Amino acid sequence: MTALLTIIIVLFVAVALWQMVKIFDLAQVGTSNSQIADDEDNKINGYLMIGFLIFIYLITILSFWYLGDLPLMSNAASEHGVEVDNLMVISMVIIFIVQISTQFVLHFFAYKYRGEKGKKALFYADNTTLEFIWTVIPVIVLAGLIIYGLFTWNDIMTIDEDEDPMVIELYAQQFSWKARYSGADNVLGKANVRLIDIDRANILGVDESDPNAVDDVIVTELHLPVDKPVVFKMRSQDVLHSAYMPHFRAQMNCVPGMVTQFSFTPTVTTEDMRQNEDMVEKVKNINELRLERKDEIEEAGQELVYEFDYLLLCNKICGKSHYNMQMKIIVETQEEFDAWMKEQKTFPNSLN
Repeated sequence: MTALLTIIIVLFVAVALWQMVKIFDLAQVGTSNSQIADDEDNKINGYLMIGFLIFIYLITILSFWYLGDLPLMSNAASEHGVEVDNLMVISMVIIFIVQISTQFVLHFFAYKYRGEKGKKALFYADNTTLEFIWTVIPVIVLAGLIIYGLFTWNDIMTIDEDEDPMVIELYAQQFSWKARYSGADNVLGKANVRLIDIDRANILGVDESDPNAVDDVIVTELHLPVDKPVVFKMRSQDVLHSAYMPHFRAQMNCVPGMVTQFSFTPTVTTEDMRQNEDMVEKVKNINELRLERKDEIEEAGQELVYEFDYLLLCNKICGKSHYNMQMKIIVETQEEFDAWMKEQKTFPNSLN
């Protein structure tokens, strides 16, 4: 595939250079070396436009055929994820319909109405009806997409307090994540970066005098009970980060000096996702590629065999180790979550 892409790029560069030479020659009007396009030149260019149209369609079909496997689009693991995927599919369908039709019109007309001796171009100075049509149709389509998107966004961001969502803080810092559970009272203790005390291991700046902080739990691995709504409160210690959980279709900026939030309900446990047919195939392909680089991976001290896990990633370029800023997410049953939570130390007990 790399060799094919290299050949295509070299071919495009050669064509571009050739076209630049042609443009330079055509620009020499009035000189002894000037060239004026004749009917034969126009015919060749017309056929080339049709050829390029066919090439565009072929490369699109081949891209879908060889590279169009998008398992992520079928692996939404949150309640709202299906709505987000539907919006993406609708948008892509509209984009492709417009792209295919406009490219056809552009290239076919360039061929059909190519220059010929004695033929005079027919043009309209203006046409109110046409301008109205090609203005109103995009307005209606875009308005529909925007309105659908706004309704979807409002559904995602609306928190139903009657469902008693679990409150968790996601704390971003260069270059790691921490999660703070609100404990039995489901209320996070107050926190401020000015209260950070490294000597006492109070790395999140939690207010030790706040009674709501007594049962808070700070961890470096995020566990979520399946089918339980979760509200994430997000803070950043240093620079702008972005909490991105791709399989849950969730993303929100973590802004220094303020608290942002995002909520969703996980619907697929980690174990169930590992059994998903698309995911099994994807993991298999990844492990085959890793075997080809076995020596490099083992030399780096990494596990050779990859196993799927949900991840919390940073989706902002926040520094030199941005690529490695991630935290594992485990979605499990309520019983498994409760058992894990009993093993964790509460905030006061984790201090030195």
